Amino acid sequence: MAERFATCLALVLKLEGGYVDNPNDPGGATNRGITRRTLAAWRQIRPWADLAKTEVKSLSRAEAAQIYRANYWDVIRGDALVPGLDLALFDFAINSGPGRAVKTLQRLLGVVADGVIGVRTLAAIDDKIAAAGASNLVRQLCADRLVFLQTLSTFAHFGVGWTRRVKTVQAAALAAAAKSRPKIPSTTIWSSIMALLSGYKTYIVAAIMVLAGIAQILGIDLPAMDGSSAGQLIMQALAMIFLRHGIKNTAGSA
Repeated sequence: MAERFATCLALVLKLEGGYVDNPNDPGGATNRGITRRTLAAWRQIRPWADLAKTEVKSLSRAEAAQIYRANYWDVIRGDALVPGLDLALFDFAINSGPGRAVKTLQRLLGVVADGVIGVRTLAAIDDKIAAAGASNLVRQLCADRLVFLQTLSTFAHFGVGWTRRVKTVQAAALAAAAKSRPKIPSTTIWSSIMALLSGYKTYIVAAIMVLAGIAQILGIDLPAMDGSSAGQLIMQALAMIFLRHGIKNTAGSA
C-alpha cells in the first residue's frame, strides 16, 4: 500500500511542479501543488495570511507528502482502492477536493453520493470492477472529471493544462489497472462456493449415509438413523449416486 501511495504521489508532484504564484489562480502562492491556505491550515496558522509566501516556497517534499497523505489519500481511502482507480481518484481529489471527487465516483457506482467512502461504496466498487473492469471505471471517472472542469470560469486560463493533466493521469491509471488482477467481491466468492456445493449435494448426502452405515457396522449407535440397517443405508446411498450420475449423463447428451 505504501508503494502505491509513493507511486501515485510521484506522478502528482511531477504534474504539480514547483513554486508558482499565478494571479489568475484562486489558490494563490502554491508549491508542489500545496496552496498557501492549505499549508497554513496544516501548520495551524490563523489567519492563513500570517503564513509568509517564503514558507510556501521552501516547502519540503517530505512535508508535502504528509499533507497529501493526510488530506487526500487517506480521505479517499487510497489504500483500499485497486491500482489505477486509486491514482485517478487521488489526483481528482487534489485538483477539485476529496468531497467532489468521491461524490462523482459514487454517482457512477449508483450509491448515495455523500462524499464518504465507506463499506457500501467499497462493495459497489468491487461489483462494478467485477462486472466491467477497473479500466472502464477509470475512464468514466476521468471523463466526468473533465466535464466538471469545463464548467469552471477559470477553464479559459487553465483548460489546456487541466485537460493534459487528466489525460496523463488516465493513461497512468489505465496502465496500473491493466497490471493488476481484479478483486472478486466476497458475495461472488460465496455464491460460487454455494453453487459448487449445491451441484454436489446428492453426493454429500450419499457419503453421509455410507459413513452412517459403516458406523453401524462398527457398533456405533446413531439414533437418528434408527429404522435403517447398515446394509440398507449403504445400498440407498449407492442407488442415489448411480441415479444422479445417470441423470447427469442424460442431461449432457440431450
